[in-house]
Amino acid sequence: MNNQISQSTRQEIEDGKTFLGIELGSTRIKAILIDSEMKPIASGGFDWENQWENGIWTYSLETVWEGLQVTFANLRKDVAEKYDAKLCRVGSMGFSAMMHGYLVFDSESQLLVPFRTWRNNITETASEELTELFQYPIPQRWNIAHLYQSILNQEEHVGEIAHLTTLAGYVHWKLTGRKVVGIGEASGMFPIDGDTKGFDDALLKKFDAHVKSHSFRWKIKDLLPGVLVAGDEAGHLTEEGARLLDPEGSLEAGIPFCPPEGDAGTGMVATNSVEVRTGNVSAGTSVFAMLVLEKELSRLHPEIDLVTTPDGKWVGMAHSNNCTSDLNSWMEIFRQSASALGLEVSTGDLFEKILPLALEGDSDCGGLLSYGYVSGEHIVGLSDGRPLFTRTPDSNFTLANFVRAHLFSALCALRKGLDILTVEEKVEVDEIRGHGGFFKTPVVGQRIMAAATKTPVSVLTTAGEGGAWGIALLAGFLVRKDQGQSLPEFLKPIFADGMEEPVSPDPADVAGFETFFERHRIGMPIEQAAVELLSSHKE
Repeated sequence: MNNQISQSTRQEIEDGKTFLGIELGSTRIKAILIDSEMKPIASGGFDWENQWENGIWTYSLETVWEGLQVTFANLRKDVAEKYDAKLCRVGSMGFSAMMHGYLVFDSESQLLVPFRTWRNNITETASEELTELFQYPIPQRWNIAHLYQSILNQEEHVGEIAHLTTLAGYVHWKLTGRKVVGIGEASGMFPIDGDTKGFDDALLKKFDAHVKSHSFRWKIKDLLPGVLVAGDEAGHLTEEGARLLDPEGSLEAGIPFCPPEGDAGTGMVATNSVEVRTGNVSAGTSVFAMLVLEKELSRLHPEIDLVTTPDGKWVGMAHSNNCTSDLNSWMEIFRQSASALGLEVSTGDLFEKILPLALEGDSDCGGLLSYGYVSGEHIVGLSDGRPLFTRTPDSNFTLANFVRAHLFSALCALRKGLDILTVEEKVEVDEIRGHGGFFKTPVVGQRIMAAATKTPVSVLTTAGEGGAWGIALLAGFLVRKDQGQSLPEFLKPIFADGMEEPVSPDPADVAGFETFFERHRIGMPIEQAAVELLSSHKE
């Protein structure tokens, strides 16, 4: 690193002119520190996994704080090693996390039931009833679906609820004392009113009327957090919060916070996809595509989430719970196979060598068929997951086709949702911007995604930073709000030189995906039978 640049960055760190974003993802907690030019300068992380406990996918709150503390400590270490500086203050900061789920607390701020994550497909009845009641799509993952399912299940804790929030909202609350979320995060909790930029008051009242017979002491509005938009100040780091994040005691209280956002919103920011006719795909453990709409959808589509950008524009969201998990498991098998042969290969090298083989396979994967559903998948009607691979005896069973089939399979549920937006609703998008682990291997992820979406796919040079960078940018926007810029205006110069050339759909890849997609559709009864006939160790 140029010494002059290093000294300049060190001064910004010591003067508290940097911005910090931390995101709690499905498999990793990541912190990104950015400078005054909004460029990443240091990072820290913590690997974690959800746990299956008593029929629920969950993370313990103890692990949440352990992970955040380790992440911040690793960030501070990175800063010290790179710049010989001590990280004590920043200009502003923010938190993001995987959206949805169920975190409920009583009047004493005690957690009432273990955190139920987005991955739980246990609210089908509630989702369907609320969608019908509101005439608005309420996916199973949404917080209100989890609350209503708990009511339907007659769970005792419901009457004691004083606060319902998300993971990002919870962390923000504990660090600042404020029960608020950003509008993008809020739009995955309960329907939003596009005019007021808050929860839809008419639907809040409709929900209260619907559950009136239960005689709860609360109204739904009282349980939900306040809603803020990008650029709003969302509180300051308290002394208690500073020690909670940094037990060592170096981090100073008083740092302003931007509104906490979900990973969908930070993904939009991290790919500069917050203006109409733009779209982004976040692909990793799960995959979702966000298309910023020019107008509201013509009718109700239960398969599509209606959410918003962090500054309140409508977004059509096609979401799949499953993406790379099954492929990652196969890659681990390959690593173990290499190890058995006396070859020690790193995970990174393995992906770098194996994934490009997919581009050498037959366009339609040679007749192979894979279902990568590790968990249930609402958009294809699966209540639970059964990863499955099958083929006909005359298929072209090669490693290249095997890898290609798993990459194609990872996007089939997503494609079904996108067809609703682009075919039925005629939503137009000029380019899709990708981020997440699916795109880490150069070219491969872009070509496969372009084939599945039939749209040019670009990747940012900072795509690997993902949502942590997105929430850091929103923290930066908070400080720059007095310049009178809109969020798109703020982001435009930041991304001026950071976008790689888009990869256009290859006609052969597109035709091959269409053939595979139809094979995937025809074979779904096989996957359904596996769910019905093969019991899981979890059950």
